[in-house]
Formats: sequence, C-alpha cells, structure tokens
Amino acid sequence: MPVLGPTATSERAGKDSSEILPPPTLAPPPPRLPIWPLGLMFGLVPLWWLAGAFYLGWPLLGAVLLALLLVRGRVPLPPAAGIWLMFLAIVTVSAIRLESSNSALTFGLRLGFYATAMVVGVYVYAVARERAGHTVVLLPLCAFWFGLVTLGWLSVLAPRLGMTTPVELLLPGGIADEPFVNDMVHLSTAEYSVRSLDPIYRPAAPYAYTNNYGSAYAITLPCVVAVIMLGQHKVLRWLLLGSLPLSLAPAFLTLNRVMFLSLGVGLLVLGVRASRRGNTRVAASIVGVVLVGVVATVFIPVAQLIGDRVGNSDTNSDRLSLYAEVLRRVGESPLLGYGVPVNVDTVSAQAPIGTQGQLWMVLFSHGVPALLCFLAWFVVAALFCARATSPAGQWLAIVPVVCLVQIPFYGMANQNLAVAFYAVAVAMALTERELASRSGPQLPPTVQAAAG
Repeated sequence: MPVLGPTATSERAGKDSSEILPPPTLAPPPPRLPIWPLGLMFGLVPLWWLAGAFYLGWPLLGAVLLALLLVRGRVPLPPAAGIWLMFLAIVTVSAIRLESSNSALTFGLRLGFYATAMVVGVYVYAVARERAGHTVVLLPLCAFWFGLVTLGWLSVLAPRLGMTTPVELLLPGGIADEPFVNDMVHLSTAEYSVRSLDPIYRPAAPYAYTNNYGSAYAITLPCVVAVIMLGQHKVLRWLLLGSLPLSLAPAFLTLNRVMFLSLGVGLLVLGVRASRRGNTRVAASIVGVVLVGVVATVFIPVAQLIGDRVGNSDTNSDRLSLYAEVLRRVGESPLLGYGVPVNVDTVSAQAPIGTQGQLWMVLFSHGVPALLCFLAWFVVAALFCARATSPAGQWLAIVPVVCLVQIPFYGMANQNLAVAFYAVAVAMALTERELASRSGPQLPPTVQAAAG
C-alpha cells in the first residue's frame, strides 16, 4: 500500500550509496471557473430579447461555456450525465432521417439547445462544487427571474408591442421569413388572436410563445424560494420576496393550465417530503407561497379566464389529434423517428406533428430510445436530488419533478431546458455536499487517489 511522505532508497549498481527520492506531490487544483459567463447568458436576457438573439444566440453563449470548460480541463461530470450524452448521440444520428435542407436548420437549432443544456449543467455543477456558498452560484438565475418578471409586466402593459430586431435584419430573407425562425427573431410581447374583436392577451416575452413563459416561471420559482431560504444576502432576499407577488399577474395571465398543474405537483411532493422529515421551515414556506397565490386569485379571476378561453377554442381536440397521429406514425420509424416535426393536412390542428409537448417531439423526431433517455435523465435527477435535506436543497429538488409534469404538454427544446439543468446541477452539488457531511469528513479526491 503506497504511503505518502517517507523517503525511499535504491542501491546503485556497484556502489554503496543511496538516492533520496522526493515525496510524491499532489496535483494542484484546476483554476476555478468564473461565474460571469453565466451572468452574461442568463442575466442579460432582456438585452438578448431586444436584439432578437435570445434564441439563435443561446447556443453561441453555451459555446462560450464549453470553451472555458475545455481550457480548464479536469471537469467533473454531474450524476446521470452519461444518460444525456446517450440522448445527444441518438438525436445526432437521427439527422439521417431529414428530408430537406430547411429541416436541417430547425434540427440543428434544437440539437443546439439540447447540447447547451448539457454544457450549462456541467459548468454549473463544477462551479457549485468549487464554492462554499450556493447563493452566488444562483445569482445568474435570480437575474433571469427579474428579467422574466420585468418582461412579463411589459407584456401586460403593452401586449401589442412588436418590432423588427437587428438579428432579423441581418438574416437572409429566405431564412428570416421562415415561420419557425421569424417567431424567434421578431420581437413581440404577447400571444393573441389578431382576428378576434376582443382578444385575450397572454404574456410571452422574452419567449415567442406564452406556454414557454409559463414553463419558465414554474421552473424558476423554486430556485427563487431556495435563494430566499439560504438567506445569505439580505438585500437580494428582500428583492426576491418583493418580486414574488409582482410576478403573479403576468404568470396568471398566461392562463397556462400546465404551469399551475406542474407547480401544484411540485409543491405537493415538497410538502410530503417536508412532513416526513419534520422540516417546519419548508412547510411554512409552502404555505406562504400558496397563500400569496390564493390572494392573487381575488384580483385575477384566473379560473374563469381559463374556462372562457378553453370554451372558445379547440386547443384540447387539436392536441389530441396531434398526439394520435404521432402514435400512429412512430411505428413506421420507432428507432430514429423523422428528424423533425412535419406539417400534414390529416389533422385538425395547424401545428406540425411532433409539437405541443416535448414528449411527443422527442418520440416523433428522434424515436423511442431517445425518449427513454430523455425521461430517464429527469427521473434519475429527481431521485438523486430527493435526498437533499436542507430547505434550499429541497426546493431545488422539485425542479425535475416540475419538468416531468410539463414534458407531455410543453416543448422544452428551448432556453428552459438550460434553466432546468442549471437548477438541477446546483441541487446535485448541494445534495452531494450534504451527504458527505452526514457520512463524516473525507480526504480530498486528489489525496484519496494518491493514497489508494
């Protein structure tokens, strides 16, 4: 068994002499990764939105993180990283199913979002492991939250606002006029029916679609409460507390049923865990969040608004027709899917087959194995993070649960996937630290490797 420290001797041939060997030295730790790239990516969302670069520029910002990871080297991978790498490999291979060059653009962008989420998760996991406090690691997500609330209120106050962005002007006409691309680069604040005499305005900015706003809200809210529970920065804590009631109006006016459902399931799971562990702080925080939401319904009749909207639209039947068509067609290409969603005239909905839900997009576009990997990552993440015991860790641990509820109904091939990976990476690092502290002090990994 190797021993650190003592000298060693060796006999030279033909001489009665010895050579003193120096003791083995530990490799110096790699340089710490900076947090400012995360602030650039998540904290400046209003700026990227105004420039029209929020979508097309997102993978480029992820490339900056990847470059920093490669330069640094010796990067630890978070739990379940292998599952997501397998998912990326299957998605990449499914490109052979593409039938046109136009499809390659949308395929490449979605693949970019999937890969960027992985890069963000690895980067944040490494950053969180290197720092004693997690509030500073979550600061970029707090800035993202403030941007979300601010642009949400802009959507409420100026729902018809729209303008051509610099990125839209720079793109070739054939690309900028593509509906999928135009939705991403043309600035608009809300979704509404232009043919309606009395339209319902649903906040969307900085996203192209209001469902993405609702999804982001439900994913980010637990992170905000986690920072409040950490309580390491009083000014930030009070700013976040003040933003919670302000965030309800734009969130509620999205009329996103799945946003309410996913948050409800997440809070239910959190409540069960808190009661089993006797964590009164977590239980009190759940009651506080629910009470604020209930009070908001006194001023915003969200149930009535949702009922009116559902009664005046065919959204449910359209979704069901798309889902049925996916199930019918996936049998013809179960392993690699069709590469991207496709437009057909055999369903009542105007949306392409393979949309209206990440589950259906992955199943139709990339096949059954890809879907199993996609779901497996969130399941493993949820189970791993469920072992967190601190109030902040328990709040972060419900993010993968919220995502699992959203996956059948909301698309996640966008920035929200990176937001989810960000939160889960911090939760994993925090959970590992808590588990290590309960099992007793341990040697640093480099010492363990040298000693064993």
